[in-house]
Amino acid sequence: MKEHSFFSSWPIILLFLCTKVIAESPAPAPAPAPVPTARGPTNVIKILKKASQFKVFIRLLKTTQLDSNLNSQLGNTNNGLTIFAPSDIAFSNLKAGTLSSLTLQQKVELVQFHIVPTFISTSQFDTVTNPLKTHAGSGSRFQLNVTKDGNSVNITTGLTNTTISDSVYSDSHLAIYQVDKVLLPIDIFTPKPPAPAPATVIDEESPGNDVPIRNTSGSSASIFLNHGCNTLFVGVGLIAALMFSL
Repeated sequence: MKEHSFFSSWPIILLFLCTKVIAESPAPAPAPAPVPTARGPTNVIKILKKASQFKVFIRLLKTTQLDSNLNSQLGNTNNGLTIFAPSDIAFSNLKAGTLSSLTLQQKVELVQFHIVPTFISTSQFDTVTNPLKTHAGSGSRFQLNVTKDGNSVNITTGLTNTTISDSVYSDSHLAIYQVDKVLLPIDIFTPKPPAPAPATVIDEESPGNDVPIRNTSGSSASIFLNHGCNTLFVGVGLIAALMFSL
């Protein structure tokens, strides 16, 4: 009976001992706070490649060597960047030969026209000042106006009217928005007025501008003399007729 009583009570004793050991063991040290890592460089091309529908825009960025320029700016400015990236469909809707007809400088300005040198979140489109300044410049021939109507963000350039169709990327320093039309600046795609032709100055002393003048002084004199002689003969004839009549 005693042996049975001991073995029947040992689980209780074991539980008591384990509870005591756990209570006396030191509490685990708190996990160390994560060490903040330095912000790595942002690569615009990698972001656009991951989105997969910006092949033409990527090619233009590389052709104009603006890709490395953008990455450098993102690492050296606190203002950030906003990029309006036209999709491949947007470029396919351009008139055939539009891009190939542009000079390298015009391609640079076209890409720069899609880049704003400040970070603009979707909520900030309500308060932006138009026209937006772009890397291509600003003014009447580089107009970029953005307005927000509810959840729709509208973009106009004077030649293009479109909306932001998607937010591709945003990290509080870089914002990339998809647009389904290429933003065409007036400066590139509107014919410039021809320069006025220089005024022609006529040099009166130039031999090439001499106009021959017919000398009629001699003929006028001869006409005058002939007229005088005829009058004289008529007068003499009248006198002679009167004398014979007497």
